[in-house]
Amino acid sequence: MGIHGNQIKIFTGNSNLPVAKEIAENMGLPLGQATVETFSDGEISVSLKESVRGADCYIVQSTSYPVNDHLMEILIMADAMKRASAARITAVMPYFGYARQDRKAKPRDPISAKLVADLLTKAGIHRILTMDLHATQIQGFFNIPVDHLQGAPLLSNYYKEKIGSNVDDYIVVSPDLGSVTRARKFAERLDCPIAIIDKRRPKANVCEVMNIIGDVKGKKVILLDDMIDTAGTLCNAATALMEGGATEVSACATHAVLSGPAIDRLNNSCIKELVLLDTIQIPEEKKLERYKQLHIANMFAEAIERIYYDKPFSAEFI
Repeated sequence: MGIHGNQIKIFTGNSNLPVAKEIAENMGLPLGQATVETFSDGEISVSLKESVRGADCYIVQSTSYPVNDHLMEILIMADAMKRASAARITAVMPYFGYARQDRKAKPRDPISAKLVADLLTKAGIHRILTMDLHATQIQGFFNIPVDHLQGAPLLSNYYKEKIGSNVDDYIVVSPDLGSVTRARKFAERLDCPIAIIDKRRPKANVCEVMNIIGDVKGKKVILLDDMIDTAGTLCNAATALMEGGATEVSACATHAVLSGPAIDRLNNSCIKELVLLDTIQIPEEKKLERYKQLHIANMFAEAIERIYYDKPFSAEFI
């Protein structure tokens, strides 16, 4: 039997306030009162404005840009709750930063994802609730329960409605070999065929060569990835697909990291529509054309309720 408080409380840091508010509203709860600020020297200041003694606390915080500030916010909030005698602390992290540093790619590399897992646990967090980890093995970096939600049900429901009975006109494409499993499961949900882009760099400072494994000629393509960072791979893949005979290309992803030249690349690309989840708050200055945003709050609110009441997660979540 899990450790439960007599109350459930939803708190948030500064990374994604709209999603935190929406989660709380879906659960019929107010957001917990807390001040999360930065001192003039850059240190994070956290002050809980209400009692959490004996409460089941949930901290909604994506560790997106600025990653280190948002990571410190959740660590310090968890420490404050632990010292204030919270019964259980769950980190609700729609986007888990440092997930791409999950192994040693070359000698003397750190495994930063494991370090972050250790920091979260040491801060007093009892459970992690997250979505679409870049590397699913990160769940094994924790010695506490990790509930790993999938963004695919939200994205596939959107495309099912859009496609209707015209399934034969569409094909799902993985932009690289690392996303094949994700694309295959997504294609099964839509009952569509799948193609794969195999990208290779012949030698240093030479443009990537993209080979399309599968037939996209005359098809409407749905490019699927877990995140869009600088958007180079996605935009190059879209161009290769159009040159390979696709009639149109749309793209979808769970996490809108959108760093560096991503916005300009996407706005200037041949991608007809971009569908993203709101795991990361997109600033107003990052204007995207042909953009559709889907909301995660309802799924996370239901997941929190299932955790609180010790109910299992259904297949639609995982």
